[in-house]
Amino acid sequence: MHSGMIARGGMPFVLFPAILIGLLLATALAISSNVPVLLTIPVGVLFVAFLVFFRDPSRRIGQGIVSPADGLIVAVDIATGSLAIYMGILDVHVNRAPWSGLVVHRRRRQGGHSVASSSSASGNECIEWQLGTLFGQITMKQIAGMFARRIVPYIEEGARIKKGQRIGLIRFGSRVEVTLPPTARIIVKAGERVRAGETTIAEVEHGAGKEGRVR
Repeated sequence: MHSGMIARGGMPFVLFPAILIGLLLATALAISSNVPVLLTIPVGVLFVAFLVFFRDPSRRIGQGIVSPADGLIVAVDIATGSLAIYMGILDVHVNRAPWSGLVVHRRRRQGGHSVASSSSASGNECIEWQLGTLFGQITMKQIAGMFARRIVPYIEEGARIKKGQRIGLIRFGSRVEVTLPPTARIIVKAGERVRAGETTIAEVEHGAGKEGRVR
């Protein structure tokens, strides 16, 4: 998808208010009433909100291991090589691969719906990814939040992916956790904002240049 397009899995949410607006305007013409026209205002606001939420912009892929998500880093543990990113309602919710490799494992796990910004969200419903790379295994979790009830994966187990490639969508507030191999050095801190595919979150010993641009 190119800049300005809607994320896969988000189109039904965008189409519903758009169709409803059309029906309301048609009704207004049919019955010669302004009431349906007034109703298009809140529906129009909902339409714009969904357009913003499900946007899927192009990204120029950064160096090193890149962030899999837009949002705020809420936890970093250097000892375990892990970090967590909270995706707010206004962040892009399309997640990207932090590095090129093989999808060794992809598993959906049932769970609760705690607030995504809290540490207890680790027990929420999630999709866990294990990526085999040249410098070790990367584990990533797409975690549903309090209101997020659907994680839409784009990539199948066994597929090869490129750094920065779109791997899935989490609808509404959510969280992404990443655990990196010992050879990776995390360079971000809690409180920093990151962008999926662009922001470097860690470096590897052998160095990492740009691996091309994924649109």
